[in-house]
Amino acid sequence: MEDVFRALADPIRRRLLDRLNDRAGQSLRELCAGLGMARQSVSKHLAVLEDANLVWAVRRGREKLHYLNAEPIDAVAQRWIHRYALEAEPMGDTAFVYTTIIHATPERVWSALTEPEFTRQYWHGVELVSDWKVGSPLLLRHAPDAEPVDQDQVVLEYDPYRRLAYSWHKYLPEQVEYLGWSAEKFAELQKEPQSRVAFDIEEAGPETVRLTVTHDGFPGETEMYKAISGALSKSGGGWLRLVASIKTLLETGAPMPA
Repeated sequence: MEDVFRALADPIRRRLLDRLNDRAGQSLRELCAGLGMARQSVSKHLAVLEDANLVWAVRRGREKLHYLNAEPIDAVAQRWIHRYALEAEPMGDTAFVYTTIIHATPERVWSALTEPEFTRQYWHGVELVSDWKVGSPLLLRHAPDAEPVDQDQVVLEYDPYRRLAYSWHKYLPEQVEYLGWSAEKFAELQKEPQSRVAFDIEEAGPETVRLTVTHDGFPGETEMYKAISGALSKSGGGWLRLVASIKTLLETGAPMPA
């Protein structure tokens, strides 16, 4: 994260990020407007932001269009700011809440959340399969020709283009080897209540959406909470990376690299 702090230390680079947050997909020429700086200087600032993974550049013809990647900033907030804020809250269920702005229509964001051809692009090849009726199972297909797997996830709310919610799976056997858990620990973790995730979509301007992800129902900072909040990965992950990949997919046509 040192590259992120170094990149954010400069006010010009912070201003460039603000401008990309206001409008995604700007060229170097557009970003230079109003800064009173030479193109070469602005280009150097953008290179620092790209090295810190704060900006993505996509070539369109002769121009490079630049997009904000807020995931590293959010990872910093989750690792420190959110952690200490939680300590000041009264004891009770722990929740992960994250909001981002996506330059897309509500319909496109809804498709990204529910259609298999979208989900496989940012869910590491996994397709979400459901008829999306409240009470119906939400299945996971891990390969194009594989049978969908039932991991005890159920659709809880379905309000097209506004709100989607479903129950979250419990701990999976593959996590045992990946995280080095003993069979005893895995059995104990399975006793935890099942959590749930909800997606709220709000219009924030012309073809601009505010997407809020709320994952709650955790009895404290459990291993599952750490996984979905990115705390188990040094480089971030969980919903931070998934939502960043959804945003990148909808704004550029391609998801973030795995």
